Amino acid sequence: MTQVGQDTLGTRSTLSVGGKDYAYYSLAKAAETIGDVSRLPFSLKVLLENMLRFEDGGFTVGQEHAQALADWLKSPQTGNEIQYRPARVLLQDFTGVPCVVDLAAMRDAISKLGGDTAKINPQVPVNLVIDHSVMVDEFGHPKAFEHNVDMEYQRNAERYDFLKWGSKSFENFSAVPPGTGICHQVNLEHIAQGVWASKDPEGNLIAYPDTCVGTDSHTTMINGLGVLGWGVGGIEAEAAMLGQPISMLIPQVVGFKLTGKMAEGITATDLVLTCVQMLREVGVVGSFVEFYGPGVSQLSLADRATIANMAPEYGATCGIFGIDDKTIDYMRMTGRDEETIALVEAYSKEQGMWFEPDNEPVFTKTLELDMGSVVPSLAGPKRPQDKVALPMVDELFNRDLKSIYGKDTPLRVDVEGESHDVGDGDVVIAAITSCTNTSNPDVMIAAGLVAKKARAKGLKPKPWVKTSLAPGSQVVTDYLIKAGLQDDLNALGFDLVGYGCTTCIGNSGPLAPPISHAINGNDLVAASVLSGNRNFEGRVSPDVRANFLASPPLVVAYALKGTVTEDITDTPLGQDQDGNDVMLADVWPTSQEIADLRASSIDRGMFERRYADVYKGDEHWQAINVTASDTYQWRPGSTYVANPPFFDGMDLTPAPVTDIADAKPLAILGDSVTTDHISPAGSIKEDSPAGEYLKSNQVAKADFNSYGSRRGNHEVMMRGTFANIRIKNEMVPGVEGGYTTYQGEQMPIYDAAMKHKADGTPLVVIGGKEYGTGSSRDWAAKGTILLGVRATIVESYERIHRSNLIGMGVLPLQFREGDTRETLGLGGDDTFTIRGLADLTPGQDVEVEVTHGDGTKATFMAKCRIDTANEMEYYKNGGILHYVLRKLAA
Repeated sequence: MTQVGQDTLGTRSTLSVGGKDYAYYSLAKAAETIGDVSRLPFSLKVLLENMLRFEDGGFTVGQEHAQALADWLKSPQTGNEIQYRPARVLLQDFTGVPCVVDLAAMRDAISKLGGDTAKINPQVPVNLVIDHSVMVDEFGHPKAFEHNVDMEYQRNAERYDFLKWGSKSFENFSAVPPGTGICHQVNLEHIAQGVWASKDPEGNLIAYPDTCVGTDSHTTMINGLGVLGWGVGGIEAEAAMLGQPISMLIPQVVGFKLTGKMAEGITATDLVLTCVQMLREVGVVGSFVEFYGPGVSQLSLADRATIANMAPEYGATCGIFGIDDKTIDYMRMTGRDEETIALVEAYSKEQGMWFEPDNEPVFTKTLELDMGSVVPSLAGPKRPQDKVALPMVDELFNRDLKSIYGKDTPLRVDVEGESHDVGDGDVVIAAITSCTNTSNPDVMIAAGLVAKKARAKGLKPKPWVKTSLAPGSQVVTDYLIKAGLQDDLNALGFDLVGYGCTTCIGNSGPLAPPISHAINGNDLVAASVLSGNRNFEGRVSPDVRANFLASPPLVVAYALKGTVTEDITDTPLGQDQDGNDVMLADVWPTSQEIADLRASSIDRGMFERRYADVYKGDEHWQAINVTASDTYQWRPGSTYVANPPFFDGMDLTPAPVTDIADAKPLAILGDSVTTDHISPAGSIKEDSPAGEYLKSNQVAKADFNSYGSRRGNHEVMMRGTFANIRIKNEMVPGVEGGYTTYQGEQMPIYDAAMKHKADGTPLVVIGGKEYGTGSSRDWAAKGTILLGVRATIVESYERIHRSNLIGMGVLPLQFREGDTRETLGLGGDDTFTIRGLADLTPGQDVEVEVTHGDGTKATFMAKCRIDTANEMEYYKNGGILHYVLRKLAA
């Protein structure tokens, strides 16, 4: 059921498509009152329609909000606050489990407050896709997939039981079982509709743009289909599920003009890594990016989705394309029904949302790329925006080896019991993985063709390389088999290991023990090459320090080459059966070869068959027997799913906000601290606080699983906060990992936080630029508040993490321009008092008094990064969930 507003602008109209009448909210009619909006960017037209449909006389949306969007054309900068309501919510299981945990906890809490548990139900469609849990335990043999699935269900039985309970107990909530695909690819290929149609309370059919938010930052992939969507924290997503609008400022929109055509041999991966680097240099954090120009028409829908996917890597809220014939063709190919396809085309044209390559909307600023200038590229070794041209990878690594790792030349060591040695720069992981690339048939077919040509010449991956293939949907397997390429991939060790994120999310699984021992025993800087979107330190594998993002065919090539210390373009990958050198050019496919195989190997029927029973699952999922209930029966002693303490002692009236007095720093951090640093998703070290907790609960090391899989248990997650093995706290110089000091003694961050909590001492975290970059990880904020951190003071925030901090009641402050932790001389012995919080307003400056370790005092001003009135209400309530719960209980 679709809720609509009062329509005081009189824009509700009727659109007839295929013999059906749809009500819709006309931008053309709105223009009669608010002025011409034809040159608004596509993305802002979608927001404008949202304002028209939910306009309620100003209670949440008024005429002034529609007017503000029209007026944006006169001054295309960040503008007024608006209340935006997406059509639906997308979850993956790592972030989805805590969402369902919170909803279950809210049902308990609302019952205690005297409210109705039935009010805690999603008000919009919610799709959860279980894709983040499969690990690459087995690889390189035909039974790898079967074994990994069995292990996945053994490890995650409690979580999957809980998620199936959620799918039966909450309305508007559907769970796509494990082994189906990656949430973004399933969204692109099946869930998204382009234009949504549902009934209003009077039973009238209403058409409106398909929009979504998701608890994974790569939700932006759906922008390639012309669907406005982006990643939010799980906290914000839960509020959207419960019918709360998302408070946001009308954004700047950066226009990215594409011209020309990619040259022979260039992949969509090369293109997106170029875009990422260009946009990071321009600076688009918090902005929408919209792609336009004649070059857009040269891109397939899959190419567009590849570019849209990496919006978090270039820092934008979204990176969107309009709707055109390529969109319609893709929807038809992927099995959408003809009624929906006809509605998408008719609605988009009627609303002025149909993409025309010659149109130039008004943008905040623009940049341009001739796609003919794109060259083969990788990105690394630590950040996705650090593009490096393919011939320069060896030079970059060998230079960085000295500058970063302090080694003059690569070291090589013997592997005990093996007939080979390994060294700095050797590729020990080569993974075709991630939503970014496995959704794109051209690069997947290219990988298969590289394998085919290499196999014909007798090449094999180097014996120290762990190879894996984890497609984003089952359809990929279908077309690789039909194209005759899966056998070639298998012959090179790229057997199917699972349908999920795997290596890209850190689930690369263990390396062979001799390889791992050689790396760690000799402090080797091993490398990985993956077709993913993230290569932050400590993410891919605890054994691998240099990680490079690459196209799937280059992943295969580097598995054959086995090292990044030599130029892969002019030194051989290996030798053929006759001892002749085989060069990269000898196995690289032509664009025509790829196009021919794509045309002959992919058809609509593949998508229809694979998605016919997408929620049914395999025999493992079907064997999970759960019963729906109003509240969840929490299992005592569970180390996977536990009732969180967020609502303990909560009253209907929030306590008044008070100053933060005499706070101690828990961590002082540098630039580009990611949510992976704050809340890792990968493996749990045995001697870490989380590992000690699991052992104390009789969990064997082999069953630790990952931090990501245990996000339903706050005891594990708060112990894992700031526990990344590569995080560097300046309070403990020269030490890597989650350590700090308490009264001069070095100890794990969790242990120190608990001592401060016992003392009644509030905590702060100090940081540099781009604090909280990376994944939309709500536990990076939840863990922060549970450790007792009341405020963060940094130079700049990434969008999602700032929002998440507010959503959990943590105060985000930002240094004034020119101030940093260094210029202010802040240190681990300091004490901080933050004043003026009782009357805090969005964006105001607040006073921070510092008492240094020697007793001297200083004062500086910091900007409150609570940006909107809604966010201020969330903060005053102790968080967004508390705010929603009080409203529903009342």
